[in-house]
Amino acid sequence: MGITLYIKNMVCNRCITAVDNELEKLNLQAAWINLGEVQLKKEPTSGQLKQFNERLNLLGFEILDDQKKKQIEKIKNLLIKKVQSGEVEEHFSLSEFLSKSLNKDYSYISRLFSEVEGITLEQYFILQKIEKVKEWLVYGEFNLSEISFRLGYNSVSHLSAQFKKVTGLTPTHFKKIGASHRKPLDGV
Repeated sequence: MGITLYIKNMVCNRCITAVDNELEKLNLQAAWINLGEVQLKKEPTSGQLKQFNERLNLLGFEILDDQKKKQIEKIKNLLIKKVQSGEVEEHFSLSEFLSKSLNKDYSYISRLFSEVEGITLEQYFILQKIEKVKEWLVYGEFNLSEISFRLGYNSVSHLSAQFKKVTGLTPTHFKKIGASHRKPLDGV
């Protein structure tokens, strides 16, 4: 019988590949790997688990054993996936999305997140969206109108105001100075 491990700081497909590579090195087989989660086909020995965790730590990951931390990581991964999809509807409801996805009351989710992370869910979601805006601006994938539509802003001016509030720069000024102000996703 397998076991599910919850892993902190998995924020992209490269993270999934890195974790998969470490599993292979230890001859551990994954049934599946998602952001923040690995389902192993067989229960690892305590030695394998210790070695796996040590290897993950060297890469900036960590196996989570605390239930609250596991829940927080699930929440973060849901929000990261939503933003990375570039399909945030204009009237997107964070509370509905998380309540439905986690099958839990939003007030519980919100309190837990704020208690553990020190910021609100809404602030974290905004930070994720702003990082996505930066990415799209740096790579010139979309114009501001397209970006605001894809990330659920009701107008370019709303996006611009929020961007300036978070970064201190307008999107246009940020685009001119480029990538020097981007944080890696695991730093958000």
